[in-house]
Amino acid sequence: MEQIYVTGHRNPDTDSIVSAMAYAALRNATGDRQYVAARLGHISDETRLILNRFNFEPPVLIQSMRTQVQDLDYDVPPILHEAVTVGRAWSAMEEDAHISAVPIADEEGRLRGMMTAGDIAAYDMRTIEAPRLEEVPLFNILSVLEGQPLGETAEVVNTISGEVVLALPQSSELPPFRQKDTILICGNQPEMLRRAVEFGVACVILCQAELPDDVRDGAGRTCIISTPYDSYRTVRRIFQAIPVGRLTQPEGITSFHLTDYIDDVQEVVLESRYRSYPILDSQEKVVGTISRYHLIRPRRKKVVLVDHNEAAQSVPGLEETDILEIIDHHRLADIQTKNPIYFRNEPVGSTCTIVAGMYQERGLMPSPKLAGLMAAAIVSDTVMFKSPTCTERDRRIAERLAHIADLSLEDLGREIFSASTPEDKPVEQLLFTDFKEFHIAGHDFGVGQITCVDSERQLRRKDEFLALMEQAKAEHEYSMILLMLTDVLLEGSKILCVGGEDTFRQAFNTELKEHEAFLPHVMSRKKQIIPMLSALWG
Repeated sequence: MEQIYVTGHRNPDTDSIVSAMAYAALRNATGDRQYVAARLGHISDETRLILNRFNFEPPVLIQSMRTQVQDLDYDVPPILHEAVTVGRAWSAMEEDAHISAVPIADEEGRLRGMMTAGDIAAYDMRTIEAPRLEEVPLFNILSVLEGQPLGETAEVVNTISGEVVLALPQSSELPPFRQKDTILICGNQPEMLRRAVEFGVACVILCQAELPDDVRDGAGRTCIISTPYDSYRTVRRIFQAIPVGRLTQPEGITSFHLTDYIDDVQEVVLESRYRSYPILDSQEKVVGTISRYHLIRPRRKKVVLVDHNEAAQSVPGLEETDILEIIDHHRLADIQTKNPIYFRNEPVGSTCTIVAGMYQERGLMPSPKLAGLMAAAIVSDTVMFKSPTCTERDRRIAERLAHIADLSLEDLGREIFSASTPEDKPVEQLLFTDFKEFHIAGHDFGVGQITCVDSERQLRRKDEFLALMEQAKAEHEYSMILLMLTDVLLEGSKILCVGGEDTFRQAFNTELKEHEAFLPHVMSRKKQIIPMLSALWG
């Protein structure tokens, strides 16, 4: 069953993480079992606190949605052990005309080579000039000839070596063999059998004939095998007894892994001439093969986006996916889709408010711990209902979820926002944990937000923040970068600004002093910061 990933934005906050988890749980509970919650970045301390509080594990981390080898309908041919016969490999390719090559692996399943029909044909032609076998396992010969060992000698023989000789009726008195390491193929030729056994050839293949008792008793060190095939077919088939591993080389094989990206694979395939390439998993074990025709129309990953609809905030490789749905509470941005999709965008303070409403619409009550998790996300995203994005619906839904979870919203809010930020936490984590990039009217900029109850304590590291912001501005070529220190107790945000000082002054009618300003009652990035900049730039 193909998975559908439900994911929030990069540098996810609590609402982004929880809304993805809650929506995936909703769809799975109503019969669609393939939905998987995902995240695109590091879990913040606040989010981890809330997940632990309600005993949830974080969603799976996804770093890219680019199409990978594992997304293709690749071939899964028989994967043969390097000790099986060439004849078995040929049969595998004959059974399925679509198979152009068979992977050869060792006992651990790791690649030892690729076997093609051309490899077998080339080997078959070489046996005309060099009709010799070296240490071929007896079991292999019995298998390809459907043979039976005769006499006691075969019971102690493990491998057979020798020049393959076909005994034909001839006028010469000289036998067709000259050395003991000979594999003699003969029919109903008792005298030839006796001479071969007396001489002590390594092996006699008896075709469609009975073994005389006196020859059986005097076999000595000669291994005798009976086969139902005639002499001609026996000669051709015996060379198919060698292990396939002898015709393959593990070095220099072009292979791909399940996690390789298709565009990278295409470049390699275009520069080579092979018809089929082995696919390996993370443990270097063979799982299938890929050919050029698999790359023509690759299967795209399927995603549902929650808490965002802006490409810069979404997963890398989004353009290579099929977006099925978007559930959001932000402004409409720039994401485009191939087909019409279900798009739900509501002016509320939290995406979890929308998802909770969808539970109600489908007549499904979330479990107490999931209800508590969603209530915590609403409290977090609305900053204990003090954010200007907060609506009466947010408060009403949160109260209903709190009732299901049997908890107090006030106590939950104090628990979330009183969790202090560790003094030794790197400024990189503080700045980029909840950081979003925006592209508006030709302006590229970033806005980070830290929600706390101790903005003054955070400002002790102001110089560190400003240095890192200068670095990020240069690396990403931002026109400006802002950091919001949103203080729940002050009901406002202290702003650090690097670049675009005139823009900031015009947008918020506030002067910056040493890159710092206080914006009272400003607690929402999406409703109070971004709209003001958008209006300024037209």
